[in-house]
Amino acid sequence: MDAFTLGDLMDVVGSAALRLHTAPAGRAVPVTEAVLYDAQAPLPSAPGALLLAVGVRAPEAGPLVRAAAEAGMTGVVVRGPDGPVGEAEARGVALLAVDEGAAWHHVHLTLSSALGARPDHGGGPGGLFALADAVAAATGGATAVEDPRQRILAYSTVPGQPVDEDRRQGILGLQVPGSVANGHQVRTVFGADGPVRLPALAPGVLPRLAVAVRAGGETLGSLWVVDSGTLAPDAEETLAQGASTAALLLLRARASQELTRHQDTELVRRLLDGSADVAAAARRLGWDSVRVAAFAPDSAASVPDAERTSLRLLDLVRLQCEARYGRHACALLDGVVYALLPAPGGAGDPARVPLRHERHRRLAEDLVRRAGQSLRVPVRAALGEVVPFLGGVPGSRADADLVLRLLDDELPVATVDEVRPRVTLLLLSEMMRERRALRSGAWRRVLAADAEHGTEYARTLTAWFDAGCDVARAAKALSVHPNTCRYRLRQVGRQLGVALDDPDERLVLWLQLRTLP
Repeated sequence: MDAFTLGDLMDVVGSAALRLHTAPAGRAVPVTEAVLYDAQAPLPSAPGALLLAVGVRAPEAGPLVRAAAEAGMTGVVVRGPDGPVGEAEARGVALLAVDEGAAWHHVHLTLSSALGARPDHGGGPGGLFALADAVAAATGGATAVEDPRQRILAYSTVPGQPVDEDRRQGILGLQVPGSVANGHQVRTVFGADGPVRLPALAPGVLPRLAVAVRAGGETLGSLWVVDSGTLAPDAEETLAQGASTAALLLLRARASQELTRHQDTELVRRLLDGSADVAAAARRLGWDSVRVAAFAPDSAASVPDAERTSLRLLDLVRLQCEARYGRHACALLDGVVYALLPAPGGAGDPARVPLRHERHRRLAEDLVRRAGQSLRVPVRAALGEVVPFLGGVPGSRADADLVLRLLDDELPVATVDEVRPRVTLLLLSEMMRERRALRSGAWRRVLAADAEHGTEYARTLTAWFDAGCDVARAAKALSVHPNTCRYRLRQVGRQLGVALDDPDERLVLWLQLRTLP
C-alpha cells in the first residue's frame, strides 16, 4: 500500500484545531507514527514520525525541531500559535500546531488513530470482532459492540456462552430491537461514567453489563455483555479496559472511512475533468460502465446560504449512494453535486437498459424529493448518458450539465435521452449565436418585416413549422382562418424572397426562428 502522507493526515484530521504551519518538504512526505516527547528520555530514532512537543512551550521548541530533524522525523506538533516556523523551514521539518487547551493524550490518540487507519493496522471491523471475542472470553459473557444508534458493529462468537432472543434478533438484523425500556437502558449507559449493570427487560431476557465507549468527550458507541450470572469477578474492570480499546478501533475505522471518502472524492473530481488514470480508477472503484448524475438546487430559488445548502446536498447524495452501492463516488463542483452511478452490463447491453434506466431514475427522484424536504429548496437532478468505460465520464458529465439547464418545476428530473431534442436545440442555439454566418439569413428579414409593418410572419411560420407544414392545424393554433394563414405564407415568399418550397430553406429558417432570440 502507498505510504500514509502528511497530506493524507491533514485531510483526515485537519481542522481549526490542528493546523499546518509549514511543510518545507511538501505534503507528500510519509508519516509513520505519533511520538510523545519525554524530556527525561533520549529522543528515539523514528524516521517519518510526528513528535508531540509535550511540556515544551511553542516559542521555545526550536531545539526540539532540530533534534527531530536529526532523528529523521517528518514534523513536530506544538501547542499554541507561536511555533518556530523559521527553524522548521530551515531544517526541512513540518510544523503543526494544536489549540492551547488541547490535551496531549487526546491529540496523540487522534493522530495515532488516523495513522492506524490502514489495512495493515487492523483498525476495521475485523479488529472490533476480535475485541468482542477477547472481552467475551475474559468476562464470560457474550459481547456486542454497538454504535450510538444501536447498530451492532461486531459481536463475539465464543462457543457455549448463554444468549437470549434479543441478542439473536439483534445479530440477525445487526440492529438492537427497539423498545421504550431498551432506550431507557441506553440512556443510562451513556449517562454513566463507567460500567453499568442492567436488569432483564422481560421474562426470558438476560441482564446486561454495559459501558459507553468514549474518546475526547465524544460518545462513539457502547459495549454490552450478556450476564447469565456467571460473569468473572473482574468483569467490570475488563469491560472498562475493552471500552478504551474499542474507542481506538472506532476512531481508526472513522479515520479510515474519512480517508477513503477523501480519496474517492478526489478520484471523482479527476474523472469528471478527464485528468484521472482511467485504468487505476476502474481498479479502485470496481466499475467500468457508469453514468454521471448531477444534483443542484433550483437556480431560480432563493437560497440564503448557498454553500451550506450545497454541502448538505452532498451529504444527502453521498448517503443514498452509499446505501445503494456500498461506497460513494460523489464530488461537489461549482455548486453542483456529481455522483457516479454504476451501470452493470455496459452502455450497449439492450436487455439491461430499461432496468438500469428505471433504477437510476428512481434514485434521482427519491433524492430530489428527500433533498427538497430537508433543504426546503427545490432540487433538480440530471442524468447523463451511460458510458462503457470511465474515460467517458467527462462526456456524461457534459450531458448532465446540459440537462440541468433545461429542468424546471414541471420537469425536475430527466435523463439526457428523455430530453435529447431539447439538448440538441440548446447546443445549436449556442453555436448559432456565436457564429455570424449562422445568425444571418431569411429569419432576419422576417423579424424586420414584423417590426416595421406589424405583420405576424414569424408567429405564422413558427406555428406552420410546429404543425408539420399543415395549414389547417397552423391556422387553428393561431386562431385565424386557413386562408389567412395561406396568405401570410405567400407574402413571406413574395415580399421577403423566402423559398418555402425548398426543404433546406425551411429547415434553416425553422432552426433560426426556434433557437435564436
